[in-house]
Amino acid sequence: MPRDVVVLIHGIWMTSLELRLLGRRLQKCGFDSRYFRYPSLRRTPQQNAARLRDYLQSIEAGQVHLVAHSLGGIVLTHLYTQGAPPHPGRVVMLGTPLQGSVVARHLAGQRFTRWILGRSTQYGLLGDAPSWQGTQESGMIAGSRPRGIGMLLAPGKLIRPHDGTVAVNETRSDGLAQHLNLPHTHLSMLFARDVATQVCAFLQQGRFSN
Repeated sequence: MPRDVVVLIHGIWMTSLELRLLGRRLQKCGFDSRYFRYPSLRRTPQQNAARLRDYLQSIEAGQVHLVAHSLGGIVLTHLYTQGAPPHPGRVVMLGTPLQGSVVARHLAGQRFTRWILGRSTQYGLLGDAPSWQGTQESGMIAGSRPRGIGMLLAPGKLIRPHDGTVAVNETRSDGLAQHLNLPHTHLSMLFARDVATQVCAFLQQGRFSN
């Protein structure tokens, strides 16, 4: 029987390199870690979801679990509107603004900053992405340490608690089985050992550990 695989999906402006430490920790937890890299600015979340589906179809595994950071979770919302992915496993999102991002809306509304979001705003970060429709167990880890680039790009816009870029209330969805807050920033959660431990627990058991 092939070993279970976990595919890690990065966020906007990222390359997947920032996910390697988390991936190595998940390998020690018993998973075969893979990384999906996509052009977060040049293509829409819907287009990147189609590319992700093609990538997932090329994987041979018992189950394929998905761990997505930030915009990567928006890509997943589009993936599930296209039907269940092959070898469906559990899903964990990290700081994904499923309700839309106030920081992104602020940047998109400014003449001189809207370009830095590229095409991620098309049925994506502005709050018009599809609702979460995944049928398997899914969880969200949100950060609550208020330090990050979002506070500089959109000063005074974020509502506490937030991770410096995404507010906790922006990460909520009725479709999620569980929601967990941890004291990390939007970026530092990717390098935090307790986040990796909780992701591992959810992928193994379908729930975060107490």
